[in-house]
Amino acid sequence: MVREPAVAGSFYPAEPMQLARMVDELLAMASSPPAHAPKAVVAPHAGYVYSGPVAAYSFRALEPLAGREPTVFLLGPAHYVAFDGVSTGNFTYWETPLGQVPVDTERLGELLERSALFNAADEPHLPEHSLEVELPFLQAVLGRFKLVPLLFGLVDPLLVAPHLDAVVRPGDVVVVSTDLSHYHPDETARRLDAATLETALALDAAGLLQHEACGRHPWAALTALAAYRGWRPELLAYATSGDTSGDRSRVVGYAALRYD
Repeated sequence: MVREPAVAGSFYPAEPMQLARMVDELLAMASSPPAHAPKAVVAPHAGYVYSGPVAAYSFRALEPLAGREPTVFLLGPAHYVAFDGVSTGNFTYWETPLGQVPVDTERLGELLERSALFNAADEPHLPEHSLEVELPFLQAVLGRFKLVPLLFGLVDPLLVAPHLDAVVRPGDVVVVSTDLSHYHPDETARRLDAATLETALALDAAGLLQHEACGRHPWAALTALAAYRGWRPELLAYATSGDTSGDRSRVVGYAALRYD
């Protein structure tokens, strides 16, 4: 069961060499990571020409994990299909133009056995971009890794967090996929996003749900998990689509964070 790419050729290049070159160039422009890897990162999920320069900061931070074959818990919001709970899908591999990523079916099984909050529905994943667009960056930085894809539908993320706390092990990494505010003038977006980031940096999971971010539910789940474990967030980069497109009349906000 292979989850084939849905947005190759639109959100990012479909030609493997072009994609690899683009990702490498974006990573090269991000600041060098410290010697240790974070426990989690937050990254945006728009088209690479818009959010790629910010996303690169999140994934560059994971470079110390290269060669360790970690399990990556990849959390993102569903944009196209409405459903209850968190969907893992039934896939054994996720494919991008850079190759196939194996799913950690054992870890998915643990979550499915733990709670009815988790289900294995495939349909929500098929058109979705929020998880897919992070994979080429992960492939470029980590090389080999296993994936735990978790797509959030209608669910209370504060109920999801304890289950993540039970299954995320030392050496794993959590990646949350979210953009910030959508389609405001640049000045308004920056004001809204500053308040969102202040709440996230304070580890206020419930408060984060009151802010404008399409992935606020998976982000809140990570925030609660970080609070349980004493992880501290740090803002690595922030921009709006106006910084790359030049159009500041209706922008989307992007942020990169790490959790240590």
